[in-house]
Amino acid sequence: MSKSCILFCNCGGGVITPEKLQQIKSSLDAFDADLYQLDDFCGIVLGRKDFIRAIDRQYERKIMVACYPRAIKNLLAQNDLELSGLEVLNFRELSVADIESKLRNDYSFTEGKAAETLIESGLDVPAWYPVIDQPLCIDCGKCFKFCLFGVYTFGDKQLKVVNPLACKNNCPACGRNCPTSAIIFPRLKEGGVLAGAEPGTEVKSKGLAADINMISTLNQRSALRRNIFRAGLVEQAEAERRKALEELKNSNKD
Repeated sequence: MSKSCILFCNCGGGVITPEKLQQIKSSLDAFDADLYQLDDFCGIVLGRKDFIRAIDRQYERKIMVACYPRAIKNLLAQNDLELSGLEVLNFRELSVADIESKLRNDYSFTEGKAAETLIESGLDVPAWYPVIDQPLCIDCGKCFKFCLFGVYTFGDKQLKVVNPLACKNNCPACGRNCPTSAIIFPRLKEGGVLAGAEPGTEVKSKGLAADINMISTLNQRSALRRNIFRAGLVEQAEAERRKALEELKNSNKD
């Protein structure tokens, strides 16, 4: 069994610039490694499950250069797939130099010429669809009720993505209504939690006495800001849903 391989998602969602994608590709070509160029990882987990399972058997450690680790982890889980020993280098946040450094120093890849394999998803449409972070999902059904396109089912208070490719590109409206930030759209250009960043941060205690009154005031202000922000998200979600519905009506006329 080979020890390690590199998986590179040539994301077509525009989450990073074409120039950066090309720079990463050129950089990865210069490592002595088994390199798999993935035309669209979101599509590959739907259309090429055989490839994912083969990679999992063949390599002990897989280093993926792609988007948010949370998005990749839940893409796999939603499709009943696993890549044991997977580590993700987030090209949304890391520079090309950072990626090179981590591959060289953290994962011990050496300079050379990559053994490159191109893997295509086999799908005729872009793989834009919602991914559920199950530990965060409370099965409230809001996304099911909000979606116009039959992407979800919600039976026995259990939410599932059953028709992912029915989702309309650039319509993350259901995710903006999720009360726990459990819905991820990996191809969302704007980034952030809705694209797969980790939701929230925990304040770690440093052993200092807390000023209770100040914390209470700050919490009240934060709650007010969240309510204003949530209202804005709902308005944005409604606008996105209306746009997607209008596009669907126009396509049916054609």
